[in-house]
Amino acid sequence: MNMGYLLLEGGAEFGGRMRDPDLRALELAGGFDAPLRILPTAAAPDRNHVNAGNNGVRWFQGLGVRDVVSVPLIDKASANDKAIAESLREAKLIYLLGGFTHYLGQTLKDSLTWKAAADAYRNGAVIAGSSAGAMVMCEFYYDPYTRKVQEGLNLVSNSLVLPHHNTFGKNWAPQLTREIPKVTLLGIDEQTGMIDDGENHSWKVYGRGAVTLYRGGKVETHKEGEIFSTMSF
Repeated sequence: MNMGYLLLEGGAEFGGRMRDPDLRALELAGGFDAPLRILPTAAAPDRNHVNAGNNGVRWFQGLGVRDVVSVPLIDKASANDKAIAESLREAKLIYLLGGFTHYLGQTLKDSLTWKAAADAYRNGAVIAGSSAGAMVMCEFYYDPYTRKVQEGLNLVSNSLVLPHHNTFGKNWAPQLTREIPKVTLLGIDEQTGMIDDGENHSWKVYGRGAVTLYRGGKVETHKEGEIFSTMSF
């Protein structure tokens, strides 16, 4: 079994701003012929999923990807659709768009399609997420609407992403460091991504901004090209 890779992005995707992390993810996925599947699920509550998915398809086609599809995974019924699940199982890069975090987390949790995505990951695929997409990939995520911490899909253990860290995400840090002091908070700036080494222990920063870690009462910042670990010390 060849475990895959994870890409967590801070937000503001598809405007030419995530080029570096996205190109690295494509390289890890096997190049421009690798099957890429976009999940627009988080944009479904305000009926923006078609537009958001199409934006993603155009962006990746612009990078040179030849096999990219936005799959119609928008609710619990489609999350348990066998054809969609099979499409994800055969994908080499699965990209979760931003939007409504809790809706995305609840729709994917324990679903047929997420089990298929996890199978693809265990067989070497890259799973990527931006903003809400990155948030649900961790063991925990913060739901800004209820202001509560929820259980995520747990691809990154003992972690919680603060997306858009350079704009509003940093404002969540004081509350969360009090509520979940033993969990590592990953503050990811917009136009910035972090990609693991396939072992889920060390990460490298790509893009224009920084990744800020809150753990053990300390704050540390890592910029483009820097490598760090999410493991607790």
